[in-house]
Amino acid sequence: MKQEIFNHLTGNLIPFWQNIADEKFGGFYGLVTADGKVHKEAEKGTILHARILWFFSNASILLGKEIPATKHAYEWIKNIALDKENGGVYWSTTFDGKPLDTTKHTYCQAFAIYGLSSYYLLTKDEEALKIACDLYHIIEERCVGELSYREAFNVDFTPTSNEKLSENGVEAYYTMNTLLHVMEGYTELYRALLASGDTLAEELADKLNNCLKIEYEKIYSPELKRQLVFFDDKFDSIIDLYSYGHDIETSWLLDRTVEVLGDKCENKDALLAMTQQFAEEVYSIAFDGHSLPYEAENGIVNTTRAWWVQAETALGFNHAYKKTGDEKFKEATKKVWQYIKTNFIVAKYFGDEPSEWLNELTMDGKSKDMDLVSIWKCPYHNGRMCIELINNL
Repeated sequence: MKQEIFNHLTGNLIPFWQNIADEKFGGFYGLVTADGKVHKEAEKGTILHARILWFFSNASILLGKEIPATKHAYEWIKNIALDKENGGVYWSTTFDGKPLDTTKHTYCQAFAIYGLSSYYLLTKDEEALKIACDLYHIIEERCVGELSYREAFNVDFTPTSNEKLSENGVEAYYTMNTLLHVMEGYTELYRALLASGDTLAEELADKLNNCLKIEYEKIYSPELKRQLVFFDDKFDSIIDLYSYGHDIETSWLLDRTVEVLGDKCENKDALLAMTQQFAEEVYSIAFDGHSLPYEAENGIVNTTRAWWVQAETALGFNHAYKKTGDEKFKEATKKVWQYIKTNFIVAKYFGDEPSEWLNELTMDGKSKDMDLVSIWKCPYHNGRMCIELINNL
Protein backbone atom coordinates (compact mmCIF):
# COMPACT_ATOMS: atom_id res chain seq x y z
CA MET A 1 0.00 0.00 0.00
CA LYS A 2 2.80 2.40 0.89
CA GLN A 3 4.54 1.76 -2.44
CA GLU A 4 1.28 2.18 -4.36
CA ILE A 5 0.70 5.53 -2.70
CA PHE A 6 4.26 6.67 -3.39
CA ASN A 7 3.89 5.69 -7.04
CA HIS A 8 0.59 7.57 -7.26
CA LEU A 9 2.08 10.69 -5.68
CA THR A 10 5.16 10.77 -7.89
CA GLY A 11 3.58 9.42 -11.08
CA ASN A 12 0.25 11.22 -11.03
CA LEU A 13 -0.35 14.02 -8.55
CA ILE A 14 3.00 15.81 -8.72
CA PRO A 15 3.27 15.80 -12.54
CA PHE A 16 -0.43 16.65 -12.98
CA TRP A 17 -0.04 19.86 -11.01
CA GLN A 18 3.30 20.66 -12.63
CA ASN A 19 1.54 20.39 -15.99
CA ILE A 20 -0.97 23.16 -15.22
CA ALA A 21 1.56 25.80 -14.22
CA ASP A 22 0.86 29.05 -16.07
CA GLU A 23 4.27 30.04 -17.39
CA LYS A 24 2.98 33.26 -18.98
CA PHE A 25 1.03 34.94 -16.17
CA GLY A 26 2.27 33.07 -13.12
CA GLY A 27 0.68 30.64 -10.75
CA PHE A 28 -1.45 27.75 -11.94
CA TYR A 29 -4.48 27.63 -14.18
CA GLY A 30 -7.54 28.10 -12.00
CA LEU A 31 -9.98 25.73 -13.67
CA VAL A 32 -9.88 22.30 -15.24
CA THR A 33 -13.34 20.94 -15.95
CA ALA A 34 -14.48 17.34 -15.68
CA ASP A 35 -13.73 16.74 -19.37
CA GLY A 36 -10.06 17.59 -18.78
CA LYS A 37 -10.24 20.98 -20.50
CA VAL A 38 -7.86 23.59 -19.10
CA HIS A 39 -9.49 27.03 -18.90
CA LYS A 40 -6.52 29.35 -19.16
CA GLU A 41 -8.49 32.55 -18.53
CA ALA A 42 -10.30 31.34 -15.42
CA GLU A 43 -10.19 33.04 -12.03
CA LYS A 44 -7.20 32.09 -9.88
CA GLY A 45 -7.95 31.46 -6.21
CA THR A 46 -5.53 32.19 -3.41
CA ILE A 47 -6.69 29.18 -1.40
CA LEU A 48 -5.89 26.97 -4.39
CA HIS A 49 -2.41 28.48 -4.74
CA ALA A 50 -1.65 28.38 -1.02
CA ARG A 51 -2.56 24.70 -0.98
CA ILE A 52 -0.46 24.03 -4.07
CA LEU A 53 2.44 25.76 -2.31
CA TRP A 54 1.93 23.58 0.75
CA PHE A 55 1.72 20.45 -1.41
CA PHE A 56 4.86 21.06 -3.44
CA SER A 57 6.81 22.19 -0.37
CA ASN A 58 5.99 19.03 1.56
CA ALA A 59 6.40 16.75 -1.46
CA SER A 60 9.84 18.31 -1.91
CA ILE A 61 10.71 17.64 1.74
CA LEU A 62 9.57 14.04 1.32
CA LEU A 63 11.61 13.52 -1.84
CA GLY A 64 14.68 15.35 -0.53
CA LYS A 65 14.84 17.86 -3.38
CA GLU A 66 12.93 20.99 -4.30
CA ILE A 67 10.36 20.54 -7.05
CA PRO A 68 10.68 23.59 -9.37
CA ALA A 69 6.94 24.25 -9.29
CA THR A 70 7.24 25.04 -5.57
CA LYS A 71 8.94 28.39 -6.16
CA HIS A 72 6.47 29.08 -8.97
CA ALA A 73 3.61 28.81 -6.45
CA TYR A 74 5.47 30.92 -3.88
CA GLU A 75 6.10 33.74 -6.34
CA TRP A 76 2.39 33.92 -7.20
CA ILE A 77 1.48 34.31 -3.52
CA LYS A 78 4.23 36.88 -2.95
CA ASN A 79 3.81 38.95 -6.09
CA ILE A 80 0.13 38.66 -6.98
CA ALA A 81 -2.05 37.52 -4.08
CA LEU A 82 -0.73 39.99 -1.51
CA ASP A 83 -2.54 43.32 -1.14
CA LYS A 84 0.35 45.76 -0.77
CA GLU A 85 -1.94 48.62 0.29
CA ASN A 86 -4.33 47.08 2.84
CA GLY A 87 -2.44 43.97 3.86
CA GLY A 88 -3.57 40.38 3.66
CA VAL A 89 -4.24 38.27 0.59
CA TYR A 90 -7.12 38.58 -1.85
CA TRP A 91 -9.65 35.80 -2.29
CA SER A 92 -8.89 35.62 -6.02
CA THR A 93 -7.39 37.36 -9.05
CA THR A 94 -7.97 37.35 -12.78
CA PHE A 95 -5.98 34.91 -14.88
CA ASP A 96 -3.42 37.63 -15.61
CA GLY A 97 -2.94 38.71 -12.02
CA LYS A 98 -5.34 41.58 -11.32
CA PRO A 99 -7.38 41.60 -8.09
CA LEU A 100 -10.80 40.07 -8.77
CA ASP A 101 -12.58 39.07 -5.57
CA THR A 102 -10.97 41.35 -3.00
CA THR A 103 -12.66 39.74 -0.01
CA LYS A 104 -10.24 39.26 2.88
CA HIS A 105 -11.30 36.03 4.55
CA THR A 106 -9.61 34.72 7.68
CA TYR A 107 -9.70 31.20 6.21
CA CYS A 108 -7.79 32.42 3.16
CA GLN A 109 -5.17 34.24 5.25
CA ALA A 110 -4.68 31.08 7.31
CA PHE A 111 -4.01 28.94 4.26
CA ALA A 112 -1.49 31.45 2.95
CA ILE A 113 0.30 31.16 6.31
CA TYR A 114 0.16 27.37 5.99
CA GLY A 115 1.76 27.30 2.56
CA LEU A 116 4.36 29.97 3.30
CA SER A 117 5.42 28.28 6.54
CA SER A 118 5.97 24.98 4.76
CA TYR A 119 7.92 26.78 2.06
CA TYR A 120 10.16 28.25 4.75
CA LEU A 121 10.70 24.81 6.30
CA LEU A 122 11.82 23.59 2.88
CA THR A 123 13.97 26.53 1.78
CA LYS A 124 14.74 28.62 4.90
CA ASP A 125 13.68 31.63 2.82
CA GLU A 126 13.41 34.42 5.42
CA GLU A 127 11.18 36.51 3.16
CA ALA A 128 8.58 33.73 3.08
CA LEU A 129 8.60 33.52 6.89
CA LYS A 130 8.24 37.29 7.18
CA ILE A 131 5.18 37.27 4.89
CA ALA A 132 3.67 34.45 6.95
CA CYS A 133 4.29 36.41 10.17
CA ASP A 134 2.80 39.56 8.64
CA LEU A 135 -0.36 37.60 7.79
CA TYR A 136 -0.45 36.22 11.33
CA HIS A 137 -0.38 39.79 12.68
CA ILE A 138 -3.13 40.77 10.23
CA ILE A 139 -5.36 38.00 11.60
CA GLU A 140 -4.65 38.87 15.21
CA GLU A 141 -5.05 42.62 14.72
CA ARG A 142 -7.95 42.71 12.25
CA CYS A 143 -9.88 39.43 12.42
CA VAL A 144 -10.38 38.65 16.12
CA GLY A 145 -13.97 38.76 17.36
CA GLU A 146 -15.37 38.61 20.86
CA LEU A 147 -15.50 34.81 21.06
CA SER A 148 -13.37 33.54 18.18
CA TYR A 149 -12.02 34.68 14.83
CA ARG A 150 -14.34 36.77 12.71
CA GLU A 151 -14.37 35.47 9.17
CA ALA A 152 -15.28 37.68 6.21
CA PHE A 153 -14.07 41.20 5.49
CA ASN A 154 -13.99 43.69 2.66
CA VAL A 155 -10.70 44.70 1.08
CA ASP A 156 -9.98 47.18 3.92
CA PHE A 157 -10.92 44.65 6.64
CA THR A 158 -14.33 46.10 7.41
CA PRO A 159 -16.63 43.15 8.27
CA THR A 160 -18.94 41.74 5.63
CA SER A 161 -21.27 38.74 5.27
CA ASN A 162 -19.84 35.23 5.44
CA GLU A 163 -21.43 33.38 2.51
CA LYS A 164 -18.08 31.94 1.44
CA LEU A 165 -17.75 29.68 4.48
CA SER A 166 -21.47 29.12 5.04
CA GLU A 167 -23.58 26.37 3.50
CA ASN A 168 -26.87 24.50 3.87
CA GLY A 169 -29.03 27.62 3.74
CA VAL A 170 -27.52 29.39 6.77
CA GLU A 171 -25.09 32.25 7.14
CA ALA A 172 -22.66 31.68 9.99
CA TYR A 173 -20.92 34.28 12.12
CA TYR A 174 -18.37 31.75 13.37
CA THR A 175 -17.54 28.38 11.80
CA MET A 176 -15.79 25.23 12.91
CA ASN A 177 -14.03 25.09 9.55
CA THR A 178 -12.30 28.45 9.79
CA LEU A 179 -11.10 27.88 13.35
CA LEU A 180 -9.75 24.45 12.38
CA HIS A 181 -7.66 25.87 9.57
CA VAL A 182 -6.47 28.90 11.53
CA MET A 183 -5.16 26.34 14.01
CA GLU A 184 -3.63 24.34 11.15
CA GLY A 185 -1.89 27.38 9.66
CA TYR A 186 -0.67 28.54 13.06
CA THR A 187 0.68 25.06 13.86
CA GLU A 188 2.80 25.10 10.69
CA LEU A 189 3.94 28.64 11.45
CA TYR A 190 4.85 27.57 14.99
CA ARG A 191 7.04 24.81 13.54
CA ALA A 192 8.69 27.34 11.24
CA LEU A 193 9.30 29.80 14.09
CA LEU A 194 10.85 27.09 16.24
CA ALA A 195 13.13 26.16 13.35
CA SER A 196 14.14 29.80 12.87
CA GLY A 197 14.58 30.55 16.59
CA ASP A 198 12.09 33.43 16.43
CA THR A 199 10.69 34.38 19.85
CA LEU A 200 7.26 34.99 18.28
CA ALA A 201 6.81 31.24 18.81
CA GLU A 202 6.04 31.89 22.50
CA GLU A 203 3.14 34.18 21.63
CA LEU A 204 1.91 31.78 18.97
CA ALA A 205 1.80 28.90 21.47
CA ASP A 206 -0.70 30.95 23.51
CA LYS A 207 -2.82 31.57 20.40
CA LEU A 208 -2.82 27.86 19.59
CA ASN A 209 -3.92 26.99 23.11
CA ASN A 210 -6.74 29.50 22.74
CA CYS A 211 -7.82 27.80 19.49
CA LEU A 212 -7.81 24.44 21.27
CA LYS A 213 -9.85 25.90 24.12
CA ILE A 214 -12.50 27.25 21.74
CA GLU A 215 -12.61 23.87 20.01
CA TYR A 216 -13.10 22.00 23.28
CA GLU A 217 -15.50 24.43 24.96
CA LYS A 218 -17.56 25.76 22.04
CA ILE A 219 -17.32 23.47 19.02
CA TYR A 220 -17.15 20.03 20.62
CA SER A 221 -20.49 18.61 21.75
CA PRO A 222 -19.92 15.91 24.40
CA GLU A 223 -23.59 14.93 24.16
CA LEU A 224 -23.46 14.37 20.40
CA LYS A 225 -19.85 13.13 20.45
CA ARG A 226 -19.03 15.31 17.46
CA GLN A 227 -18.31 18.85 16.36
CA LEU A 228 -20.91 21.51 15.79
CA VAL A 229 -20.40 23.36 12.51
CA PHE A 230 -22.07 26.77 12.12
CA PHE A 231 -22.67 29.34 14.86
CA ASP A 232 -24.27 32.74 15.44
CA ASP A 233 -22.56 35.71 17.10
CA LYS A 234 -23.25 34.24 20.57
CA PHE A 235 -21.55 31.00 19.48
CA ASP A 236 -24.84 29.10 19.55
CA SER A 237 -25.20 26.36 16.95
CA ILE A 238 -27.60 27.34 14.16
CA ILE A 239 -27.97 24.02 12.34
CA ASP A 240 -28.01 20.30 13.12
CA LEU A 241 -25.20 19.26 10.81
CA TYR A 242 -22.79 16.35 11.24
CA SER A 243 -19.79 16.85 8.94
CA TYR A 244 -18.23 13.40 8.85
CA GLY A 245 -15.29 14.58 6.76
CA HIS A 246 -14.39 17.43 9.10
CA ASP A 247 -14.67 15.26 12.20
CA ILE A 248 -12.32 12.59 10.86
CA GLU A 249 -9.96 15.32 9.62
CA THR A 250 -10.00 17.01 13.03
CA SER A 251 -9.34 13.67 14.74
CA TRP A 252 -5.78 13.63 13.42
CA LEU A 253 -5.14 17.29 12.59
CA LEU A 254 -5.85 18.54 16.10
CA ASP A 255 -3.62 15.79 17.50
CA ARG A 256 -0.87 17.19 15.29
CA THR A 257 -1.24 20.56 17.00
CA VAL A 258 -1.11 18.89 20.41
CA GLU A 259 2.03 17.02 19.38
CA VAL A 260 3.76 20.10 17.95
CA LEU A 261 3.00 22.15 21.09
CA GLY A 262 4.43 19.41 23.28
CA ASP A 263 4.77 20.48 26.90
CA LYS A 264 3.22 23.85 26.10
CA CYS A 265 -0.13 22.22 25.27
CA GLU A 266 -2.86 22.79 27.85
CA ASN A 267 -5.59 20.19 28.54
CA LYS A 268 -3.73 17.60 26.46
CA ASP A 269 -5.40 14.44 27.80
CA ALA A 270 -8.94 15.77 27.34
CA LEU A 271 -8.16 16.92 23.80
CA LEU A 272 -6.72 13.55 22.80
CA ALA A 273 -9.73 11.77 24.26
CA MET A 274 -12.05 14.09 22.33
CA THR A 275 -10.35 13.44 19.00
CA GLN A 276 -10.39 9.70 19.57
CA GLN A 277 -14.12 9.97 20.19
CA PHE A 278 -14.48 11.70 16.82
CA ALA A 279 -12.75 8.80 15.08
CA GLU A 280 -14.76 6.17 16.95
CA GLU A 281 -18.07 7.88 16.19
CA VAL A 282 -17.33 8.38 12.50
CA TYR A 283 -16.30 4.73 12.21
CA SER A 284 -19.41 3.56 14.06
CA ILE A 285 -22.01 5.84 12.51
CA ALA A 286 -20.82 6.73 9.01
CA PHE A 287 -18.24 4.25 7.68
CA ASP A 288 -19.92 1.71 5.39
CA GLY A 289 -16.98 -0.66 5.05
CA HIS A 290 -15.23 1.17 2.22
CA SER A 291 -15.99 4.89 2.21
CA LEU A 292 -17.58 7.81 4.02
CA PRO A 293 -20.61 9.87 2.97
CA TYR A 294 -20.42 13.64 2.98
CA GLU A 295 -22.52 14.74 5.95
CA ALA A 296 -25.89 14.44 7.69
CA GLU A 297 -28.31 17.35 8.18
CA ASN A 298 -31.11 16.83 10.69
CA GLY A 299 -30.26 13.15 10.62
CA ILE A 300 -30.65 12.86 6.83
CA VAL A 301 -27.46 11.60 5.21
CA ASN A 302 -26.03 13.20 2.09
CA THR A 303 -24.62 10.06 0.47
CA THR A 304 -22.25 11.88 -1.92
CA ARG A 305 -18.70 10.55 -1.81
CA ALA A 306 -16.33 13.51 -1.97
CA TRP A 307 -12.64 13.20 -2.86
CA TRP A 308 -11.46 15.14 0.17
CA VAL A 309 -13.59 13.18 2.63
CA GLN A 310 -12.09 9.87 1.50
CA ALA A 311 -8.56 11.25 1.74
CA GLU A 312 -9.14 12.48 5.29
CA THR A 313 -10.82 9.19 6.20
CA ALA A 314 -7.74 7.21 5.22
CA LEU A 315 -5.57 9.60 7.23
CA GLY A 316 -7.87 9.70 10.24
CA PHE A 317 -8.32 5.93 10.46
CA ASN A 318 -4.59 5.28 10.09
CA HIS A 319 -3.91 7.82 12.84
CA ALA A 320 -6.52 6.17 15.08
CA TYR A 321 -4.83 2.80 14.52
CA LYS A 322 -1.42 4.20 15.48
CA LYS A 323 -2.97 5.90 18.50
CA THR A 324 -4.91 2.90 19.83
CA GLY A 325 -3.63 -0.24 18.12
CA ASP A 326 -7.22 -1.15 17.27
CA GLU A 327 -7.09 -3.40 14.19
CA LYS A 328 -10.46 -2.20 12.90
CA PHE A 329 -8.88 1.12 11.98
CA LYS A 330 -5.99 -0.58 10.19
CA GLU A 331 -8.39 -2.63 8.09
CA ALA A 332 -10.57 0.41 7.44
CA THR A 333 -7.56 2.35 6.14
CA LYS A 334 -6.86 -0.42 3.64
CA LYS A 335 -10.50 -0.52 2.52
CA VAL A 336 -10.68 3.23 1.99
CA TRP A 337 -7.49 3.18 -0.11
CA GLN A 338 -8.92 0.36 -2.20
CA TYR A 339 -12.12 2.37 -2.71
CA ILE A 340 -10.10 5.44 -3.73
CA LYS A 341 -8.05 3.41 -6.24
CA THR A 342 -11.12 1.81 -7.76
CA ASN A 343 -13.42 4.82 -7.87
CA PHE A 344 -11.50 8.10 -7.75
CA ILE A 345 -8.25 7.26 -9.58
CA VAL A 346 -9.84 5.80 -12.68
CA ALA A 347 -8.96 7.84 -15.76
CA LYS A 348 -6.32 9.93 -17.49
CA TYR A 349 -7.54 13.37 -18.44
CA PHE A 350 -4.75 14.59 -20.71
CA GLY A 351 -4.31 11.67 -23.06
CA ASP A 352 -1.28 9.84 -21.69
CA GLU A 353 -0.54 12.52 -19.12
CA PRO A 354 -0.92 12.00 -15.34
CA SER A 355 -4.31 12.27 -13.68
CA GLU A 356 -5.98 13.89 -10.69
CA TRP A 357 -8.79 12.38 -8.61
CA LEU A 358 -12.40 12.73 -9.58
CA ASN A 359 -14.22 15.31 -7.47
CA GLU A 360 -17.48 13.78 -6.24
CA LEU A 361 -19.27 10.48 -6.81
CA THR A 362 -22.79 9.26 -6.21
CA MET A 363 -23.21 6.52 -3.63
CA ASP A 364 -23.07 3.89 -6.40
CA GLY A 365 -19.75 5.23 -7.71
CA LYS A 366 -20.81 7.36 -10.68
CA SER A 367 -18.92 10.59 -11.31
CA LYS A 368 -20.90 13.78 -10.78
CA ASP A 369 -18.79 15.45 -13.50
CA MET A 370 -17.45 18.21 -11.29
CA ASP A 371 -14.28 20.22 -11.83
CA LEU A 372 -10.90 18.54 -11.49
CA VAL A 373 -9.29 21.86 -10.55
CA SER A 374 -11.00 24.90 -9.03
CA ILE A 375 -10.67 27.30 -6.12
CA TRP A 376 -11.55 24.37 -3.83
CA LYS A 377 -10.33 21.35 -5.84
CA CYS A 378 -6.63 21.13 -5.21
CA PRO A 379 -3.78 18.75 -4.26
CA TYR A 380 -4.15 19.51 -0.55
CA HIS A 381 -6.29 16.69 0.87
CA ASN A 382 -5.24 13.87 -1.45
CA GLY A 383 -1.64 15.06 -1.71
CA ARG A 384 -1.46 15.36 2.05
CA MET A 385 -2.95 11.88 2.40
CA CYS A 386 -0.16 10.50 0.23
CA ILE A 387 2.61 12.36 2.06
CA GLU A 388 1.31 11.54 5.53
CA LEU A 389 0.68 7.87 4.82
CA ILE A 390 4.09 7.42 3.18
CA ASN A 391 5.61 8.86 6.35
CA ASN A 392 3.42 6.92 8.77
CA LEU A 393 2.46 3.52 7.35
